[in-house]
Amino acid sequence: MRGGNATEGVPAREGAGVPSVAWGPVLAVTAAFGLVMLLFSGRYGFFGDELYFIAAGRELDWGYADQPPMLPLLALLMDNLFPGSVVGLRLPATLITTSGAIVAALLAREFGGGRGAQVATAGAYAFSGLALGRMLATSTVDPVLWAVVLLLVVRWVRTRNDNLLVWSGLATAAALQTKFLIPVLWVVLGVSVLLMGPRDLLRRPKLWVGALLAVLITVPTLLWQAANGWPQLEMSSVVAGETELFGGAWMYLPGTILVAGIGVGTTFFFYGLWRLFRSPELRAYRFLGLTVVGVVAVFGLTGGRIYYASGLYPVLFAVAAVEFQRRRTGTWLPWVAWPAFALSALMAAQMLPLKAESELDYPNIGVKWQNFTESGQFGWPELGDAVAKVYHDLPAEKRRDTAIVSNSYWWASALAYYGPERGLPTSYSPHRGFSYFGAPGENVKNVVYSGGDPGPLRSHFASCTQRGAVSSKLGLVDGSPVWSCEGFTGRWAEVWPTLRRMA
Repeated sequence: MRGGNATEGVPAREGAGVPSVAWGPVLAVTAAFGLVMLLFSGRYGFFGDELYFIAAGRELDWGYADQPPMLPLLALLMDNLFPGSVVGLRLPATLITTSGAIVAALLAREFGGGRGAQVATAGAYAFSGLALGRMLATSTVDPVLWAVVLLLVVRWVRTRNDNLLVWSGLATAAALQTKFLIPVLWVVLGVSVLLMGPRDLLRRPKLWVGALLAVLITVPTLLWQAANGWPQLEMSSVVAGETELFGGAWMYLPGTILVAGIGVGTTFFFYGLWRLFRSPELRAYRFLGLTVVGVVAVFGLTGGRIYYASGLYPVLFAVAAVEFQRRRTGTWLPWVAWPAFALSALMAAQMLPLKAESELDYPNIGVKWQNFTESGQFGWPELGDAVAKVYHDLPAEKRRDTAIVSNSYWWASALAYYGPERGLPTSYSPHRGFSYFGAPGENVKNVVYSGGDPGPLRSHFASCTQRGAVSSKLGLVDGSPVWSCEGFTGRWAEVWPTLRRMA
């Protein structure tokens, strides 16, 4: 058989033609990976986005301006179970990212990989996951859910067990509660199947049952988006604009490969993609090669972030490990894997928060990704101190009519978290999703403002004066001014909508 019909026909017997799962060594790699993640998860403080997730969880809703409800819900649960604990908040990220190594190993097994290939795949995933998986973020949860969906599809190709397609729909629903990216995977995968087979996949009723379940489960957050004017679409434009600042489509592919991991990640990325198109043993899965190319192209051309396609890495890692084992039995491990893994270990160590706070500095903040992610974990308590000082220096009669407003959702989230214990009132910001959590009451005549210059707010106050600045030594917040604006002359119900912005 040729072309799109290569995989049509009699389904394989369950368990036939595939090795057993090497649970012992795979779980050993996964446990080591998880232990490293856990040991370093509480090294510094909360990242700005994590504070936002906590704030969003306290305003729990079916949707948000910049994301679906999964991460705020997880943050709410963890903040209640482990209040004040960075390790506790990041526990879901640790568990989910670690479980991705098992999913990757199971993909290797589906492609016919034995013990060595499964362990190598889990190891490659672990080194890649250390770069993105330590914090509670959509970029840690969404890729693992993509990998689960792809595992179910790959398994269906081998077994033709249609119940797997229903489960893939439920996994898709979970991904849609995290980020609105996985429809890109399904659309590109569908086109790839039409072009290369197995076309029978698209004729399976249970595939569409799974799709219907995914849509039904996502209806509440879609209704929230519709009721609020689809702010997620504006957020997508903001992301595309940010991507343009770092080279746009020209830099997307290099960035995507870099996220896969220097060393074994990069090696397995290229070799896995090549073998998907060339290996006779993987003829049934060639549509996955086209899917990888298509998804990377879509995100690259539409201004996606470089980690958007990272859910495809487990497939490429698995294929590469299996094909190395298949083509170079007895020699591929020492000559290819060990040097690549050694380089990955060296690079992974550079990504871990090994330095003490006293040894850190941040040249070129905003350009070096590691510096950005590290610096975003410092300075938030000091921000609370600086704002609290300005607020409490106000006369008592003015404090009664004063609100806390911030230029950035990170600043507002930090003040929502650290402010109450410092005697601060409710925190507000017109920035991104935080602007949907409410506006100051009409009784508010004064604001303590942080995160930059008051900008458009100035015209609505009799005076705005800088009263302090944040001193934290570390972090993006260091040196940030704190303002006191007095004598509000408008109505917040009219002014607040004009201040809202996503960028």
